[in-house]
Amino acid sequence: MENSLVLLLLLAPFVGFLFNVFFGKKVGKSISGAIGTIAVVVSFVMTIYFFMQLNTTGKPIAVKLFDWIQIGKLKVDFGILLDQLSLLWLLFVTGIGSLIHLYSISYMHEDDNMHKFFAYLNLFIFFMITLVVGSNLLVMFIGWEGVGLCSYLLIGFWYKNQDYNDAAKKAFIMNRIGDLGFLIGIFILASLFSTLNFVEMKQALLAGNTDTALLSVAALCLFIGATGKSAQLPLYTWLPDAMAGPTPVSALIHAATMVTAGIFMITRMNFLFDLTPDVQNIIAIVGAITALVAASIGLLQNDIKKVLAYSTVSQLGLMFLALGLGAYNVAVFHVITHAFFKACLFLGSGSVIHALHGEQDMRKMGGLRKVMPITFATMLISTLAIAGIFPFAGFWSKDEILMVAFEHNKALWIVGSIASIMTAFYMFRLMYLTFFREFRGTEEQKHHLHESPSLITLPLIILAALATVGGLINLPKPIGNGWLNHFLEPILLSKHKEESIFEGNAIMLMAIALTGAIVGIAWAYSKYIKKGFVPKQDSEITGFSKTIYNKYYVDEVYTSLIVKPINALSNFFRTTLEPALGNVVYGFGTVANGLSNQGKKLQTGSIGLYLFAFVIGVLAIVSYLFLAQ
Repeated sequence: MENSLVLLLLLAPFVGFLFNVFFGKKVGKSISGAIGTIAVVVSFVMTIYFFMQLNTTGKPIAVKLFDWIQIGKLKVDFGILLDQLSLLWLLFVTGIGSLIHLYSISYMHEDDNMHKFFAYLNLFIFFMITLVVGSNLLVMFIGWEGVGLCSYLLIGFWYKNQDYNDAAKKAFIMNRIGDLGFLIGIFILASLFSTLNFVEMKQALLAGNTDTALLSVAALCLFIGATGKSAQLPLYTWLPDAMAGPTPVSALIHAATMVTAGIFMITRMNFLFDLTPDVQNIIAIVGAITALVAASIGLLQNDIKKVLAYSTVSQLGLMFLALGLGAYNVAVFHVITHAFFKACLFLGSGSVIHALHGEQDMRKMGGLRKVMPITFATMLISTLAIAGIFPFAGFWSKDEILMVAFEHNKALWIVGSIASIMTAFYMFRLMYLTFFREFRGTEEQKHHLHESPSLITLPLIILAALATVGGLINLPKPIGNGWLNHFLEPILLSKHKEESIFEGNAIMLMAIALTGAIVGIAWAYSKYIKKGFVPKQDSEITGFSKTIYNKYYVDEVYTSLIVKPINALSNFFRTTLEPALGNVVYGFGTVANGLSNQGKKLQTGSIGLYLFAFVIGVLAIVSYLFLAQ
């Protein structure tokens, strides 16, 4: 019975995918969307069931489906592991995934390929569940590659636009670069332990007697995989371009699925990274720099979804900062709260875009809070959360990251704090430009402005509520019991010491962080409300602002250093080397053909000539044998 329920949790979205592939177009858009949504809701219900069971018994659920691979000493099962970490992840993957599916029923209703969209969404959720519940690295890798495939399908969903196709290919290729590192790390660990099972590797590492140099290489390779999937320097540029996909896709990628995979993998392998402090330092530094760089780019972006995309990259950087400092539980806390407010923000931006018939430029928005009160209120709550304003969810999780950074490395704390101030500025810049002062769009847009339908606003309300109270799951003592930290104790060997909110520098650091957020908000208010500043047109941006607006020209650098040389090399192979090799091969054929043509002339059909040649041949052989004596 239990095995059947585990399979139901895993396979329900896959069944939804198959239904929409084969029958979605025939049954119509409403049924197609409903079936796709119900499939994910089933997985969510099963997740709640197993979560409650684990919370009662404290015993993880391990299911071995079948023997998969056996090569020498290496044995890999296709197994499922439902423990504290995987069930926690599944709660927001399936829970927020269900809300995004519900939202998509209304958002995508005018699209002729709605059934295909839901098929891809269901497949995305299925592969993310596979990634999370795998009992070993190889099963995780199946899900890892699967979400990469689905991101390609969904980012390029509107494939008639070539720019969207390019964005999909960019996401796919950049993730393959990181995935190569991940795969090398898997090979190294397989050779070291003759197993890829998480529990068995953890036991082997705790027992000691392992090559630390190879462990460091393996950990570094796994981190390279995480930089691709979770968009960290230098493999982060695909994520902002991924905004080409429909807005529900953006919400799914940024909040509940793909970009959290890198944090999940490192947290799952915490026992490995704790033994490789040099790699942990690299993770912390890369995370802090990514947070700062992405936040600075977000300051001047005018596409509403691009601002949110760079905020995701920046928030992921803060999570990696916590991971690098060994505070895995803190990173997980921020993953959860970020899932709440970022899903709300992306779906809210989709509501705005829906009302403006596809317009994404904030310079052509403004004054929407009166005509879209629910969208405005929910986005405001989530903006307060991501900015780190008390008492919203982001305040607790982000401040905890900064407190850990302050304890371990003051320089990284400063970098993280600056990034957080920038976050408060650009997020309220987004709110002020979108919802305040006068409307700057066309008269036709103004005439059709309206609040979005209930299937769009209901998920926004639920997510805004979670963004408000989500911090309650891990409130510090004495105002809370740190539930999340205790829940994850069986999984994590965390070096982060849990303290009371009144111990050490906690109150001071929280006050500094809150003051920084208020400064960022006030800065944005002064510029965009009080002074009424509207960002310049692209051609009018000059100086260093132009460099930031163009994302430090990182894409252009990649194009010059990597893309163009590879294209030139491929053109050389295609236009020069391939024809040359072809001519050589063709030359052998020409010679053979010429010889055969000459030999063909001897075949005249004259029996007398053949007898004459036969006699001459026999005489030649006899003469040779006689002379040889």
